[in-house]
Amino acid sequence: MASLKVNGVDKIFPSGSLALYDIKFETKDKEFIVIVGGEASGKSTLLRVIAGLEEASSGEIFIGGKDVTEVEPKDREVAMVFKSNTLYPALSVFDNMGFGLKARKASPTLIEQRVKSAAEILGLTDVLYRKPKALTAAQKQRVAIGRAIVREPKLYLLDEPLSGLDDKLKAELLNVIINLQARMEGTFVYATKNVAEAMTVGTRIAVLKNGILQQFDLPANLYDYPANAYVAFYIGAPSINFINKAKIIKDENGVFAEEGGLKIPLSEKILKRFENIDGYANTDKTVIVGIRPEDAQTSSEGFDTTVSKVESDNGRVYAECELFSHSLVVSAAEGVSAGAKTKLKIDTDRIYLFDGETRLTLLGRDEGYIKTDFAEADYVPMTFKEEEEVKEKFKEKKADKKKKR
Repeated sequence: MASLKVNGVDKIFPSGSLALYDIKFETKDKEFIVIVGGEASGKSTLLRVIAGLEEASSGEIFIGGKDVTEVEPKDREVAMVFKSNTLYPALSVFDNMGFGLKARKASPTLIEQRVKSAAEILGLTDVLYRKPKALTAAQKQRVAIGRAIVREPKLYLLDEPLSGLDDKLKAELLNVIINLQARMEGTFVYATKNVAEAMTVGTRIAVLKNGILQQFDLPANLYDYPANAYVAFYIGAPSINFINKAKIIKDENGVFAEEGGLKIPLSEKILKRFENIDGYANTDKTVIVGIRPEDAQTSSEGFDTTVSKVESDNGRVYAECELFSHSLVVSAAEGVSAGAKTKLKIDTDRIYLFDGETRLTLLGRDEGYIKTDFAEADYVPMTFKEEEEVKEKFKEKKADKKKKR
């Protein structure tokens, strides 16, 4: 079994900086897990802790049901592919790929068999006896992946393996990795800041921010049922539009989210999911309204708006529209141009609502949510204030360390 369990892992660097805070999740055998997050989110550090290249400050790591928290990296049955080129320049492709097996005193016959088999899978047979300087960037990364798979570990850790490649090579190598995962026996954990990559390869995705887990779920669930405003913002491109400091107004005409003259009706579908509406309607509490660009479109009906900009992204055309005091990126109907006065239709069944202070979702799950057996799906992230308190606590500890020096 190649399952992975991360149980309450913290990582605090000697400087006092917090890298990971109370990370908990579990995988099944042969899953393809993606850890996604921006710069300094902790995704690379998490992989290094799992591999044993960094020591966890607290918590436990289990691989295949075995506690490996105190086990040396070489004995964890883990192989890691780094984002930077880590090939030995003086060694051939063959020797680079077989290096780990040779260090473990594997027989020459086994090394040759596994290296040649991996080379065939990765399309490296013709360059097996070349040195790294004679390879393309994509070939070098294939060699790095090959070096990992020849060991046939229980766990494959890939830290931004497509970083630095152009879009064509990224797509090519991503297909290689997907095919590899289908053929290999182990579990894959893949770190990236690229949401499109994450949504393409991940059976489940963990979203990290500042070393704190935000949500861990199926790609479709992250998109449709984000646990907080950050997940809604990070998952999806172009990014979701937010209308901050809106209030819930309930009157004889229905229920609305209102801010600065903009009054968005809440549909029956949204009202059914809004579990604590009485705690917000006609009060001073504020909410954040989220509208994805795919769920709003320039149209012949809806709100009056002016188009300020039109841009293409991945074959789709988007318009930036001015709506009262808000600027929203929406799907553009054919023929819409900058400066045009038009209307904006919002799919009110598809809006998102988050508490203005906690930034947690206010909408419960409905029948569209894809239920799994994983406990992580029911994880509720910290509120925005709680996150800030954790960050502040470690900033103070870091400052105290500096003073003592």
